[in-house]
Amino acid sequence: MARQKSLGELEQRVMEFLWKHGPATGEQVRAAVGRTTTGETRPLTDSTIRTVLRRLEAKQYVRHELDGNQFVYSSAREPRKVAAEAVRNVLKNFCRGSLEELLTGLVDHRVVDSAELRRLAEKIEIEERKGKKK
Repeated sequence: MARQKSLGELEQRVMEFLWKHGPATGEQVRAAVGRTTTGETRPLTDSTIRTVLRRLEAKQYVRHELDGNQFVYSSAREPRKVAAEAVRNVLKNFCRGSLEELLTGLVDHRVVDSAELRRLAEKIEIEERKGKKK
């Protein structure tokens, strides 16, 4: 599998908008991404958004369809899949491919607590048992 290119800050904001709101025109993306969480506006030019959308399309995160005379952009990849690929890259590049090393690091640095990992292990075990019964 080809290595997935990472997202810049503005690209990430565009993807979050598309994942949350679904298909949108470049103008809709520009208007939404130009607003901060406090409601302030950060002016973005039309050409900036077109460039970001083009780059996202080249990275295969976004696709577009023609609706009349304008492009409508939508996510080409689900957030969970993007997250899984990012974790796979972290495993490969920082943890020598070891999931145990990654999870230990997450617990050591208080990103995840051990109780949460136990709950996940129990959930996985339950799902495994369900799969064996079928």
